[in-house]
Amino acid sequence: MKTALALRHVDFEDLGTLAEVVEQRGYRIRYADPTREDLSTLRQDEPDLLIVLGGPMSATDVAGYPFLGVEAQWLRDRRAAGLPSIGICLGAQVMAVAAGGDVAPMGLKEIGMGTVSITPAGQGTLLRLLADAPVLHWHGDAISLPEGEVSLASTGPCAVQAFELSGHQLGLQFHLEADLDRISEWTIGHAGEVAEAGLDPGAIEAGAKAHAEAMRAASMAFFGAWIDSLPTR
Repeated sequence: MKTALALRHVDFEDLGTLAEVVEQRGYRIRYADPTREDLSTLRQDEPDLLIVLGGPMSATDVAGYPFLGVEAQWLRDRRAAGLPSIGICLGAQVMAVAAGGDVAPMGLKEIGMGTVSITPAGQGTLLRLLADAPVLHWHGDAISLPEGEVSLASTGPCAVQAFELSGHQLGLQFHLEADLDRISEWTIGHAGEVAEAGLDPGAIEAGAKAHAEAMRAASMAFFGAWIDSLPTR
């Protein structure tokens, strides 16, 4: 059986609806929590698919969170070997940094439901499936891609919302995977961030629940098509 390893930094920021897509395609899922588990005991080249999930820290704060440096090296090694990886929010930021890009504060928080604009480069990729689809935004840092790489989706505040790198690496700044039926876990777990941004948690939850079905459908369609596009190992 194929295996998928998900690096989870916060308990409620898990695979969400992506878990169903992965399992439907014959993968056995294993979680590893870098805040509790020594990543050096694991082999980065062993899982058929690696998924690096979100978290509240900055991707460049390796001094404070040394496991981020390990994750970046894993992504570099897997890219060189052509082993598929998905980075979501923090995971996408680590993926970009690992490839030679950078991450910096936006000066504001992008939190709540919205859409992404598919760039001209993205129109020729599977990102076109997400045109007009509702997605969950939850970040305060922005990605700068390395030279030669292009953004596939954007929003007004954030130019890089999605990208793909050689070696079958997909980065999504937004949370297409989130199970919006559990959005209260996000507003409670990130209560300090919500308050700092001056946002109403009730309004965030209401917006998420109103779009839960549509985002789930978009998640299943996009992630399913992306995984189906991977070469067999």
